[in-house]
Amino acid sequence: MAEAGRLLVCATPIGNLGDVTLRVLNALGEVDTVLAEDTRVTRKLFARYKITSQLERYDEYTAAKRTPEVVERMLAGETLALVSDAGTPGISDPGATLVDAAIDAGIVVEVLPGASAIIMALVASGLPTQAFYFGGFLPRKAGERARLFESLASLEATLIFYESPRRTAATLAALAEAFPGRIGAMARELTKIHEELVRGPLPQIAEQIAARESLKGEVVLLVGPPTTRTTEATYPTPTDAAAVRARVAALIADGLTRTAAVKQVARELGVRRSDVYDIAAGKQDA
Repeated sequence: MAEAGRLLVCATPIGNLGDVTLRVLNALGEVDTVLAEDTRVTRKLFARYKITSQLERYDEYTAAKRTPEVVERMLAGETLALVSDAGTPGISDPGATLVDAAIDAGIVVEVLPGASAIIMALVASGLPTQAFYFGGFLPRKAGERARLFESLASLEATLIFYESPRRTAATLAALAEAFPGRIGAMARELTKIHEELVRGPLPQIAEQIAARESLKGEVVLLVGPPTTRTTEATYPTPTDAAAVRARVAALIADGLTRTAAVKQVARELGVRRSDVYDIAAGKQDA
């Protein structure tokens, strides 16, 4: 019986093709086959470094069907490399399925480290790093998302999520509502020419991104833990009570409930909901 092969899990660049390790390049050039999430994306890396190994597709649409066959090939002696479109395979992609199956089959799995959008965004944000929670892509349904946010509200950790550029503005608005007063960050196009990091009180970030016509590139959203709530200096109170009351009244006239109107005005001004509520109710003069 042939000696079993191995599975090499290879981290690839998240944008800049220069961010790949020598160990990964050597492995990709020496294995029998490279399993790629999107062969077109991986061919760009291959072309840059003159790698000629065989490429095969392994993604969320083929994983269920291909995993048993791929495991059999490794048991028969083949050494395979697994890559995703960007970063480390197994993080929010189907690579985890193959790693699990290989371990169950007794195949040696080696992880070759490299770029990670999660870690880069966390460090660049300046938010606490001693504890963090990675939630992958958020649920699309508002109810499921709200329940998730509620379950994480007291967690003393920086929260990290992936998001598509099309949904980023809406998700930031939801985060600002769920975690009022906290510092957050949006990281986009990491390691690329148009890399961007926006940090500040969540309502302000949400307002800034909502004002843009569109976003491009991969997005990482971060929310600081409860201990990073903003101070009075960075989270101001309204200064024009009459204008606040008029805006709340106008929104109610347009059909919003008082609670919804107060929330919207707080988001628009980047201030606390409690301050807007007190002014609207006549309890406070700004």
